[in-house]
Amino acid sequence: MRLMQTLTRPVAPKLDRLPPYSVVLHNDDRNDMAFVVQTISHLARLPVADAFERMLEAHHDGQAIVLKSHREHAEFVCDAFHSKGLVASVEPSRD
Repeated sequence: MRLMQTLTRPVAPKLDRLPPYSVVLHNDDRNDMAFVVQTISHLARLPVADAFERMLEAHHDGQAIVLKSHREHAEFVCDAFHSKGLVASVEPSRD
């Protein structure tokens, strides 16, 4: 009887979507709350009521996630927040 040895090659994981990243807005004492709400609504494409909630969360807790997307888009939106004078960062999403 002859034993055949089967060689298997590692298979790359199938990626059906890019890993998510979060845009985190940080509290600051320089910007008017109405301006922050307007900017969040415009850049993160959120309804004003949701943008208001995110602004309050950042104000009270020090930071709030305003957007989850793939890395390049998250970095683009983060840069847009910086251009408006707001403090934001990008981090891997915990979801």
